[in-house]
Amino acid sequence: MSLKDSHPGQVPEETARVAKAVFRKGHRYLTLRDTFGDLFDSDDFRSLFHLEGRPAIDPAQLALVTLVQFVENLSDERAADAVRARIDLKYLLALPLDHPGFDASVLSEFRTRLIEGQGEHLLFERLLERFRAQQLLRARGQQRTDSTHVLAAVRALNRVSLVGEAFRHALNVLAIAAPEWLVQHGQKNWAQRYASHFDLTAEVAERQRAKREALLLQLGADGKELLEAVLAQDAPRWLCELPAIQILWRVWLQNFTPTEVGTLRWRTNDEIPPSAMFVGSPYDADARYSQKRSTSWVGYKVHLTEACDDDLPLLITNVETTIANTQDFDVLEDVHDHLKARQLLPGAHLVDMGYLSAGLLVSERRDHDVKLIGPARQDQRWQAWAGQGFAAEHFKVDWERQMLTCPAGQVSASWTNVLDQRQRAVVKVKFSMTDCGNCALKIHCTKSSRRTVTLQQRERHEALLEWRGWTQTGEFAALYARRAGVEGTMSVGVRVAGMRRSRYCGLAKTRLQHLCTASALNLLRVADHLDGQPRARTRVAAFQRVLAQVA
Repeated sequence: MSLKDSHPGQVPEETARVAKAVFRKGHRYLTLRDTFGDLFDSDDFRSLFHLEGRPAIDPAQLALVTLVQFVENLSDERAADAVRARIDLKYLLALPLDHPGFDASVLSEFRTRLIEGQGEHLLFERLLERFRAQQLLRARGQQRTDSTHVLAAVRALNRVSLVGEAFRHALNVLAIAAPEWLVQHGQKNWAQRYASHFDLTAEVAERQRAKREALLLQLGADGKELLEAVLAQDAPRWLCELPAIQILWRVWLQNFTPTEVGTLRWRTNDEIPPSAMFVGSPYDADARYSQKRSTSWVGYKVHLTEACDDDLPLLITNVETTIANTQDFDVLEDVHDHLKARQLLPGAHLVDMGYLSAGLLVSERRDHDVKLIGPARQDQRWQAWAGQGFAAEHFKVDWERQMLTCPAGQVSASWTNVLDQRQRAVVKVKFSMTDCGNCALKIHCTKSSRRTVTLQQRERHEALLEWRGWTQTGEFAALYARRAGVEGTMSVGVRVAGMRRSRYCGLAKTRLQHLCTASALNLLRVADHLDGQPRARTRVAAFQRVLAQVA
């Protein structure tokens, strides 16, 4: 399809007359149209279309309808019907009253075109540009970030069910892509064995261990036979490039290992890959298992950053969708890089402890001139938690002489630069066993034969000590109190747009969902700001409002 003429920017006279008459008290869509005109330009999407071909429906219209879908939680069918029937949408889209609308399928095609053309960010970024042009956004102000879990649009499967579903999925794909090849190489009993979805709760029970072992041997043999047939010399080369076959191969590698006699052995839990690499569903290879405190899930994680200046609307300025087990502190640098590209870097960034580390305190101030505001990580060793022992901060550091002096006055015996578990450069300092063994304060210092202290590199160590001191002040408490407001944005995203459940399979589509969700929330907040509506505070129950009037 090709992109031809741009959509006209003027609302038809008859549409305007009827809409103004019907919505005498105003309407958010009318306000947005009157303030911004066309929120999107067709040329923004020109790179997604061919030069020749059947003319496409104006992508500027489809982009706006897509955001309305997320504002009102509409399916493609209901959104297409709303464009045909509703006056407020015809006004927002600048359509005549007798416009017939479009088929619902074009909305799905538009989302696919965005993903295939790597244009997931187009809707989100173009809106931010319009809002900034209206001075509704500013750089170097205050912003805040938080994350929440996102459930994938697939079932959480145990390992036995996973291999069965992966094989079943591969058979279904081969039946469509290469039916004649499957007839030649498939086994007749596969049709019965994999006829329905795998739900092996009974088989995995302890009382049926023998049946479970037999099933695993059969699953391993079936997968081995199919994969060998796909990789055979006479098989079409493109078969092994099918995503379902590649997923089947990965699932078999992570769950089975070959034996000396040529069969496959089921891997123990200690032998399987870590969750960051473990494929948990054949229908969504990007979904991962993760756990945070009491919450465990299979899916993704979304990080939202919003501006929080008092005189401007609370607009989301950045969205990061990651696999579920990505740590928060691994995302912050990407957040700042993307904000810098949009010229929206904050001067102060409010984050929780999960986003902070000593290295980030230094690097983000140096590289982006951003001041991170959040609770500093405390010393996790028992000496610090006990409140009576000697924590690392009680030792005097002489960086020039590379020496550490303990509270008893003893000097360290060794100073070694090493890498910790996260491959960060740290200093490991050890004291003499003789000095520690004869020390009267040893009971307050260490339970081992000698004390070992691990320090950050000098710049990070000094920044962390300074930060820990500042977080105990009233100034920090007053500034950090504003961070809690981002949790309200998370709540609105969940309640209004279902942000915590992925509508689609795959990381790219889930990222598009979250970008559209953020754009929709921005539209709502700008409309409320233009209408002069005050910011809503924390929700209060009806009985609380009534009883508050009691003397």
